[in-house]
Amino acid sequence: MHPMFRQPLLFQSFPEIVAAESTRHGGVSPAPYESLNLGKHTGDAPENIAENRRRFCSALGFSPDQLAWSKQVHGAEVRLVTEPGGGEGYDALITNVPGIFLAVSIADCTPILIYDPENRAAAAIHAGWRGAAANIIGKTLDAMRRHFGTNGGACLAYVGTCIDECSFEVGPEVAEQFDEAFTRFDPERNKFFVDLKKVCAAQLAARGVLETRLEISPYSTVLHNGDYFSHRKEQGVTGRMMGVIGIRG
Repeated sequence: MHPMFRQPLLFQSFPEIVAAESTRHGGVSPAPYESLNLGKHTGDAPENIAENRRRFCSALGFSPDQLAWSKQVHGAEVRLVTEPGGGEGYDALITNVPGIFLAVSIADCTPILIYDPENRAAAAIHAGWRGAAANIIGKTLDAMRRHFGTNGGACLAYVGTCIDECSFEVGPEVAEQFDEAFTRFDPERNKFFVDLKKVCAAQLAARGVLETRLEISPYSTVLHNGDYFSHRKEQGVTGRMMGVIGIRG
């Protein structure tokens, strides 16, 4: 494993695809952002973030000016990307343009990376509980079908590292947004717990993604906080990882 990122095994038989999720290692940022903080909306120095992004992108074989991203709002809007650069108000990005690398920023929310080899199209999704409750994954695959002719059954999907079920304590107002299959009530703590990875996997399955073409990260931002940033565990003062996917130019 490269210290700066983990790459889903699923995409490895598709040499045209670059897909990875960063760790917190191998960068230049000081505590509490140490060390590979890729998030611009943190208290870290901009030059540190720029150097970290340069290192991360370079290790994957492209440059930061090939990235496309959006300032995320925990919504369910999907941005059709035709050139690199930023946007605002979107939590999902889709493209079929080679040489553009879609990036989502994460520190507990779930990153989802999708590749459609039939139409050579990709998606990167940031799903927190609000996005998941609004079926952001279903909406993204619908947009891919509209724009690229994507059929879920042909897609490969990776559900990335995020806050795990045993750490994701929520109140009833959040729990009631989800089917009971994805929540658990703990009477001793008087709290609900939500399994975001399961929610995301179910949304992928609902659009035809096959279990054999789905990979789910075994890691947790909270339990494996030494390797990943966790907004909740570190009480909001921490860095951001990046989930990235793109088709080589």
